[in-house]
Amino acid sequence: MIRSFVLAGVITVAGIAHAEEPIVGNWKTAAGDTAVIVSCGSSYCVTLKTGKYAGRKIGTLAGTGGSYAGEITDPAAEKTYSGAGKVSGNSLRMQGCVMKILCKSQTWTRL
Repeated sequence: MIRSFVLAGVITVAGIAHAEEPIVGNWKTAAGDTAVIVSCGSSYCVTLKTGKYAGRKIGTLAGTGGSYAGEITDPAAEKTYSGAGKVSGNSLRMQGCVMKILCKSQTWTRL
């Protein structure tokens, strides 16, 4: 009986340790494409799965708990900007800035 409780505790702790960050998953971009965000080392890589630029990595973000910062690339212009992402429920607000002054943002939806 004690063995059952110990095993249940180990399984619970293992589940908590492997919980993914809210940013991980598939997202519908403002343009209607699908982007996938996965863990890559200590960061999160953003890659387009569908659309004209499918297969292109468009960002790297780091952070925890729903707030992330890093770099975002506009695949059409091939320009990289300081970026940030904030997850709220099934929405991801992505923002790219030039010199932290001129910023544009868009909201993605979890698929």
